[in-house]
Amino acid sequence: MAADPVEAQQAPESFRERMTNVDAAAIWNERLNKYRNTFVQSADFRINQFRLGNKECAVLWFASMADQAVLSDKLQHAMDNFFQQKEELQDNLTLEELCNRAMPGAGCAVERDQSRLIDECLRGKAILLIDGLEGGICIGVVNSNTYRQVEEPSTQTIIKGPKEGFTESIDINLGLVRRRITHPGLCFEKFVLGSDTSTTVYLAFIQGIVNPGILEEARKRLAKAKPNALFDSGMLEDYIVDKTLTPFPLIYTTERPDGVCGHLVSGKAAILVDGSPFVLTIPTVFSDFFQSSEDYYQPFLISTFVRFIRYLSFLIALLFPAIYISAITYHMELIPTELLFTISSQRENLPFPVFVEAMLMEITFEILREAGVRMPRAVGPTVSIVGGLVIGTAAVEAGIVSNIMVIIVALTAISSFVSPIYNLSVSSRLLRFGLLTLGALAGFYGVMMGMMVMIGHMCSIRSFGVPYTAPFGPLNIKDHEDILLRFPLWLLKKRPAYLQSPSPVKQPDAHNPSPPKKKKGGQRP
Repeated sequence: MAADPVEAQQAPESFRERMTNVDAAAIWNERLNKYRNTFVQSADFRINQFRLGNKECAVLWFASMADQAVLSDKLQHAMDNFFQQKEELQDNLTLEELCNRAMPGAGCAVERDQSRLIDECLRGKAILLIDGLEGGICIGVVNSNTYRQVEEPSTQTIIKGPKEGFTESIDINLGLVRRRITHPGLCFEKFVLGSDTSTTVYLAFIQGIVNPGILEEARKRLAKAKPNALFDSGMLEDYIVDKTLTPFPLIYTTERPDGVCGHLVSGKAAILVDGSPFVLTIPTVFSDFFQSSEDYYQPFLISTFVRFIRYLSFLIALLFPAIYISAITYHMELIPTELLFTISSQRENLPFPVFVEAMLMEITFEILREAGVRMPRAVGPTVSIVGGLVIGTAAVEAGIVSNIMVIIVALTAISSFVSPIYNLSVSSRLLRFGLLTLGALAGFYGVMMGMMVMIGHMCSIRSFGVPYTAPFGPLNIKDHEDILLRFPLWLLKKRPAYLQSPSPVKQPDAHNPSPPKKKKGGQRP
């Protein structure tokens, strides 16, 4: 019904003020209804309305993610500060002033865009809206109980060194890196990926150390990645990796903060994904998968010996069954006579050829390995160990496989676990079946042809522009100080040449810690 003009003329100021208040209230309610309609079917969505001075306010949050006690404390603290300064803020109140004066140190940020406010609310923050002011204030009140606390890594355990591992909280992960590297050039660039999940991704690097070309390539690939959902860093690999049709991992994955920090100071970049305890480091070369953080916490002689063991174990896991099948099928003259008689006597009454025997045992062990991983932790190791013993013993007694085949498969399986990075052990398992088949078809010739094709493939692939086989190919002798061998730390003065870092020297003042040699007179200089 239209307003009476006579009434408007008799009391113009009162009428205008009343209509203004009605319009403001309608706008305020409409603003809140937009959020209510967005989360109308979310039972854990909360809206709490109150007055702050002469302003209508509302707090929006998700009870399943926000900490109610922290939220109450921060709001109470803000209201107390506001009433103490209301003379300054009442006439000309802004969101920035409220953050700076009434909520100092509360982890707040002003956001103007409504869609960004919704995203921040979905990430567990509380949103403070004030009538008459555009946008809102994001208050950090995420419940820490929704995240796993810092624990020892489960996939990369070490004996000597830090026991901390990344968690599913991106803020905790950034803090673990920032605490170890206090370099002012350490930067974290933020990306939001996933049309349905809006997952936060950070690109970490040290300005002045990382190659700008590698950094720019990483930015381009992250910008081009358009997944609909992103839950783990492993999903991101398929969108940014150089070549997907390869059995070799082209991106280094780790859950150890010290490993990531070591790569950053060497001139590499890291990619952290919210919700994932595994961090990606780029670029990656083949030799990275034989190095562990513990190598730098042990004496260099021990570390060098352990690295040789890793390379040897990789070759055993890759070639041992193929070499055995080739020797038994085509090259028996290479086997010592006594050993040949032993193997022949064991295989005398076996119903299957050696290739079928090896495939049966390899597939059986892969099934046991997968079952042990998927079973509950309380029974998983028991199933793997007992299953292997029982099935292996029963298969030998039943005359299906020979004792020597059980030994070969067991040694091959154990060798595949030596790799400090799980991704490489998966690659060796996959390649082993191919080489095993080539050995059965053409003996050592087939195995050598398979190895040549594998090495040629490795030389053809790159990781963010860096040759995968560096520093073996192209050969760089200086980089071999920390590849097959691990020289003393004071000798490792330069960063890897294949990274082409703007700052190639990382420790120019390092020197031999041994006492200086005596002079001819018998006194030290």
